[in-house]
Amino acid sequence: MTDQLAIALAQINQTVGDLPGNAARILAVRDRLSSADLIVFPEMSVTGYPAEDLVWKGSFQRGVEETIAGLAGATAKNGPAMIVGGIRKQGGKLHNSLFFLDRGEVRAIRDKRELPNYGVFDEKRVFDPGDLIGPVEFRGVRLGLMICEDLWFPEVAECQAETGADILIAPHCSPFETGKFDQRLQTGLARVNETGKPLILVNQVGGQDEVVFDGTSYVLNADRSLACQLPSFEEKTVETIWRRTENGWVCDRSELAREPDHLESIYRAMVLGLRDYVGKNRFPGVVIGLSGGIDSALSAAVAVDSLGADAVHCLMMPSEFTSRESLEDAAECAGDLGVRLDTVAIDGIVKSYKAGLAGLFAGRKEDSTEENLQARARGMIQMAVSNKFGSMVLTTGNKSEMSVGYATLYGDMCGGYSVLKDVYKTTVYKLSDWRNQTHAAGLMGPEGRVIPERIITKVPTAELKPDQTDQDNLPPYDVLDDILRGFVEGEQSYQEIVARGHDPDTVARIEHLLYVAEYKRRQAPPGVKITRKSFGRDRRYPIVNGFRDARLNRKK
Repeated sequence: MTDQLAIALAQINQTVGDLPGNAARILAVRDRLSSADLIVFPEMSVTGYPAEDLVWKGSFQRGVEETIAGLAGATAKNGPAMIVGGIRKQGGKLHNSLFFLDRGEVRAIRDKRELPNYGVFDEKRVFDPGDLIGPVEFRGVRLGLMICEDLWFPEVAECQAETGADILIAPHCSPFETGKFDQRLQTGLARVNETGKPLILVNQVGGQDEVVFDGTSYVLNADRSLACQLPSFEEKTVETIWRRTENGWVCDRSELAREPDHLESIYRAMVLGLRDYVGKNRFPGVVIGLSGGIDSALSAAVAVDSLGADAVHCLMMPSEFTSRESLEDAAECAGDLGVRLDTVAIDGIVKSYKAGLAGLFAGRKEDSTEENLQARARGMIQMAVSNKFGSMVLTTGNKSEMSVGYATLYGDMCGGYSVLKDVYKTTVYKLSDWRNQTHAAGLMGPEGRVIPERIITKVPTAELKPDQTDQDNLPPYDVLDDILRGFVEGEQSYQEIVARGHDPDTVARIEHLLYVAEYKRRQAPPGVKITRKSFGRDRRYPIVNGFRDARLNRKK
């Protein structure tokens, strides 16, 4: 029986499906932390998370089994034991599991019991729940193992405590959203308070498609004091020292990283999400249409902070309606960021489109059709540059626009990824101001102002016709965003939103626009999840949808 234990937390960035690469990263951490007794890795650290339907593939299941056997074999040498996560098939059932590796063997396995089935999660579709099993014995210490969602309900922690666990250990793959760390910490505090046991939570870090994992792993002692907290949005490992006392096991106070504030956390989530999407898909960089507006400017800033200026290629694509101010602002922004900016005028392309359609459109007035030809010409140019040089097109539309369909299919919506997909327009302005005043850890772009002040202060416009502004067709963005938050994140009714002081006609119109734009959003590229309910897997509304809350309530 030991009275002291060194338990390392490994907050690492894995890639879904890359079994050899993930195993190599785990072993590299083990080599680096050779003085520890035990290393705790995140949930699904062997497979990456979420692996979605890949987990059903027989060859993938066999590969995971072989990889875990190889990792277990590595523990036959001197050095720490390991807790890793993966999948296992047994008796016709498929589990999300933890594997306790020590002395060359898989010494214990624990299967996830609470399977999340909301938001971005659909684990009940692919996994079977595990049984309630007590702690794992390790060097005279009883470790109560649980997997992510198991911590968010009391049953598994209670079982571990009642069957003699000394320390609770909860590997996680808990995605970022605003306010999530506080929820994660409060959940841990609740389990510690209920069981009287200390807790280790190790969360994954990194981007996977639309979700970003922020890390922010922590250790709570039984007295609910925070003994360790790892940084957000960074890979990090730390060795914690645990001592047996007459009141149970206690972790010595160690690293306590600062939690980023609201705007910094959003910005760094966008940076990490884009960096991993581009890097893990092996794109050499990104192409961005830089219009002189705030959305494209902020997108370009995030791209430079993610990838470096050399990996960002900006295009200015002026039309007859592009103002001199927009040309100047785009050039200034590109100069501040240090990126390449090329100009490709679209007037000739748009004229050729109109000429080709003249016979078909004869006798009809010009309308949004001709406006959208401009956006589609720009989309074609960006995709041509992407095809020629291999870089991915980064779209620049924000959540406010995507909510109400203020975007052009096969035009400004075309591309491979969007960092603003889940960011409302009012937040775009706040983030732009924040970035001009702040240079957080890990950003690759220059310090100081990177978005010209005139871009932030001028009236937003798509510049597809003379004297156009966004507010020609939309309410002010502070009004629009508040209504949208009610409908989207809050799932509030028409009546509830009107009761908050909004004009009934405006609320009814926004509800209608939100629903009819669903078919556009289904064709939009993936983008970083920021809020509690992003478009995509978080919010799955039908495209064919005759329901209108406003219409029903107005008849009464």
